[in-house]
Amino acid sequence: MSKAIVTCALTGVLTDPGQHHVPVTPQQMAREARAACDAGASVVHVHFRQQAPGRGHLPSWEPTVALEIAEAIRASCPGVIFNQSTGVIGPDISGPLACMRAVRPEIAACNAGSLNYLKVRSDGSWAWRPMLFDNPVEKVEAFLAVMAETGALPEFECFDVGIVRCVEMYARTRLYSGHLDYNFVMGVESGMPADPELLPILARLAVPGATWQVTAIGRAPIWALHRRAAELGGNLRTGLEDTFYLPDGSKAESNGPLIQALVAVARQAGREIASPAEARKILGV
Repeated sequence: MSKAIVTCALTGVLTDPGQHHVPVTPQQMAREARAACDAGASVVHVHFRQQAPGRGHLPSWEPTVALEIAEAIRASCPGVIFNQSTGVIGPDISGPLACMRAVRPEIAACNAGSLNYLKVRSDGSWAWRPMLFDNPVEKVEAFLAVMAETGALPEFECFDVGIVRCVEMYARTRLYSGHLDYNFVMGVESGMPADPELLPILARLAVPGATWQVTAIGRAPIWALHRRAAELGGNLRTGLEDTFYLPDGSKAESNGPLIQALVAVARQAGREIASPAEARKILGV
């Protein structure tokens, strides 16, 4: 099997830095990226956060903020592959597009379909107000156009099986004509479960020749999913966006230990880890 590309998802969308050790400032992002790269990551997946005091739990789509964060990470980790988040609710995608044009990431997340984004508490109440993470074809097409303009490889994020199948349709209709890279997002309560038995089906649904990885969201069950992804030849991702918990159940306070644990899982499955240069060759970025 090919070497495994390891991605670190540094911070996520709304996690409160007052409650968890997620990075917010450019300096914090750079420090966490350096720890992840030292542990074996060749890609960093980045969400931009507001920089005003007390606002670090909220996303930012200011190009100046995005560029400052990107420059700090690239200076700290020469050669690292920068993967920008783009996900927004609603039709206004001007912020993510402006950030892409400012940062020019090598990879950009491209949410490939819509999902009712839901979670229920143990008492039967909604954890948040039910919402639709809307990604109609017109929105996907608009993102793909700017990804082509800026030279970013789309990472097709798939939260459900039907969304995985949509990616092949985007290729067949020539909505997209480049290398296909899938991200199977598993563990969201209203999406695909973090079930290793589902993974071979998803891998078979991917277009032949495509690369794929798993975003495993949750606690202990995700590590068996990571192991199965490594065994099947997939690429690997973890970080404080996806989990706070190491395989032994202890809480990670930095991205470094999470990446170290993921690299160990890959090697136990017989996979070596791709360097940033090797990852660039595999992905064609």
